[in-house]
Amino acid sequence: MTRQIKLGAFLPGGGQHIASWRHPDQPADGATSFEFHKRLALTAERGLFDAYFLADGLAVSFGGASEGGSAKVAGLEPVTLFSALAPLTSQIGFIATASTTYEEPYNLARKFASLDLISDGRAGWNVVTTATETAAHNFNLDQQHPHAFRYARAKEHLDVVKKLWDSFEDDAFIRDKESGAFFDPDKLHATDHRGEHFKVKGPLNVPRSPQGHPVIVQAGQSEDGRGLAAATAEVIFTAHQRLETAQEFYRDIKSRAQGLGRDPRHILIMPGVSPFVGRTSEEAREKYDRLTSLILEQDGIALLNGLTGGTLDLNGYDLDGPLPPAAPTEGNKSRQALIRQIADENNFTIRQLYQWVASARGHFTVVGSAIQIADTLQEWFENEGADGFNILPPWLPTALEDFIDLVIPELQRRGLFRRAYEGRTLRENLGLPYPRNRWSVARHTVQAAE
Repeated sequence: MTRQIKLGAFLPGGGQHIASWRHPDQPADGATSFEFHKRLALTAERGLFDAYFLADGLAVSFGGASEGGSAKVAGLEPVTLFSALAPLTSQIGFIATASTTYEEPYNLARKFASLDLISDGRAGWNVVTTATETAAHNFNLDQQHPHAFRYARAKEHLDVVKKLWDSFEDDAFIRDKESGAFFDPDKLHATDHRGEHFKVKGPLNVPRSPQGHPVIVQAGQSEDGRGLAAATAEVIFTAHQRLETAQEFYRDIKSRAQGLGRDPRHILIMPGVSPFVGRTSEEAREKYDRLTSLILEQDGIALLNGLTGGTLDLNGYDLDGPLPPAAPTEGNKSRQALIRQIADENNFTIRQLYQWVASARGHFTVVGSAIQIADTLQEWFENEGADGFNILPPWLPTALEDFIDLVIPELQRRGLFRRAYEGRTLRENLGLPYPRNRWSVARHTVQAAE
């Protein structure tokens, strides 16, 4: 089959842009409206998206600082929301974010395995280490753990979760009413994990799903993040402003993965793209300008305060002057560096910077006609910049519908995107292999040797 673009839809009910809730088309209560999320899920499935993705924060003021009027101040927990949406859809996947720093492996493995069963094999876990002081303050800490500690814990956490997901072999459940044999006890396995961060006996009390276990998604871009992604991720969400940096990341991850004995084709790299789509480039620019005009200064300042690490207070600075220097923190280091890069490369003032990142917080914003946007996606896809894209519509539902009704037909016309779902599970649609149960593999290896 010809290689085609994979698409995720990043659809927070309150919209991506910090002023999106003020747009006439966007429901003001969308962040906490189940009916609106249902509409978004069904719309994304109509557009043949691979998955509905949601980020998540563990504190009020997601992003590290108060964002004032932003609808991101409060929302719904993703796994809970997706468990309700899954029965209302049939093919789109659901990728929820959960933290390795503030969740225990057993509870996390259990809830994602349950979502995978409820959705009949359409779940994915976006692995994050949670890089904010505000989250740390909600979990018995005075300050967040250092970056290196969070990633060391994340590596072991992932290992434990995967072991738990393998507790039952695929054919462990007999459910024979006549004999009374419900399951084969020889195909249920304890985890027996003892490590630096976790001690977990197991087994998990949830069986495997039709896709084996949820798809592993990761988004870190630091050196530690790249190492974790190359070793464990199946999908990587990443943020780049230029094809050249996207290519460097793409080639580096694929090379690292191959060096670890993994098939690089089984790691899909999907940069974030925030599209303002018009029937003409002028119409697209009008949409961008209209939404930009709705940004309140205090919200733009607060957004940058968070994205630059939380220690730089831009209140009182000349908004038409340059972004002042700030030392990196133990927060999201790669995003801090990216925001600084955007400011320096474009010679942006503080005002121009928050206007540019207001929609996607460092992801690539594209303003243009359907043909222009399709050209950009095709260029990245065909030149080792991406295997697909995580689409961040600036406001909802209109910007999502614009992309589906204008850009997707253009991608289909070029043979770059599906006209129907290929399979029934998220793995099948993404073209990812079924993860074989480690105990079944060991059993077959022994039998072959005999």
